[in-house]
Amino acid sequence: MSLFKGKHIVQEIEGIRCSVVDTGLTADRARFLKTLLADNGYEVKMENEKAKDGTVLETFVMGVTDILFNAVIRVYQNKLHRPDGHIVTPAYWNQWDADGDLPYWMVTR
Repeated sequence: MSLFKGKHIVQEIEGIRCSVVDTGLTADRARFLKTLLADNGYEVKMENEKAKDGTVLETFVMGVTDILFNAVIRVYQNKLHRPDGHIVTPAYWNQWDADGDLPYWMVTR
């Protein structure tokens, strides 16, 4: 999802300006990304998305307080690490079932 968009968005989440990591997240996906980013030392902020008419949706928007953070750059520059110490690959970030040793350009969905 967010690895397909390279645009850097800054938004206020929980009253703090954050660099948006992803939007439209389910609860499971949000939990996965929150633990991954927190383990890498980022302060994660998250809140429910709101529709244009102001109603609260069941999806989440997530951001980190590091304004310069960009998920695409961090993943493809191998700057993020999994809890087991290995580098986060695009397949791991997107939670695809793929071989961890397979180069990113060979992973298709």
